[in-house]
Amino acid sequence: MKSSKRWLQRHVSDPYVRQAKAQGYRSRSAFKLLQIDAKEKILRPGQLVVDLGAAPGGWSQVAAGKVRPSGRVIAIDLLPIVPISGVTLLKGDFRSESLHRALAGAKVDVVLSDLSPNLSGIGNVDQARALELTAAAIDFCSRSLKPEGVFLLKAFHGAAFEEVLTRLRGTFDKVKVVKPLASRGESAETYVLARSIPG
Repeated sequence: MKSSKRWLQRHVSDPYVRQAKAQGYRSRSAFKLLQIDAKEKILRPGQLVVDLGAAPGGWSQVAAGKVRPSGRVIAIDLLPIVPISGVTLLKGDFRSESLHRALAGAKVDVVLSDLSPNLSGIGNVDQARALELTAAAIDFCSRSLKPEGVFLLKAFHGAAFEEVLTRLRGTFDKVKVVKPLASRGESAETYVLARSIPG
């Protein structure tokens, strides 16, 4: 009870939560993507972007704003997402055929993955589930990302983190760990930016 009260207090006083409300973003995570993009320049007009695990849609909102007017964002999640202007929404598992059907053979410029498994609270079980999702997202990139494409992935420091980096380095030319200011300092959450799949 105490910890949820503490979380609520921190959430209410969080400047990014207030900013998200003021600027019409659905989540504070929008600022994580904005900060990473400001530094790394991953989103540009005209791109095709796929957002894996997109609910509630903060990253899709940012991406849609950056790829306008001729770009396209496809967002997929098991949870329903309230419609977002300029975003094609799919409800389901990104490993299913619905995402491939929506792409209709088109190659993707940027894959965003803020995926998180349903957490059980059992460390090694959650790590294994997260690793399984990451491996599936890397497989998706191998099939659907352009050779010079970009993959941005949420990861967590812990036993499986090195394994995530190893898998990414086995698939991409450049792999870089990035921690935006909007990601809470005490959080184990971090982001990994991977570029260029060798042809």
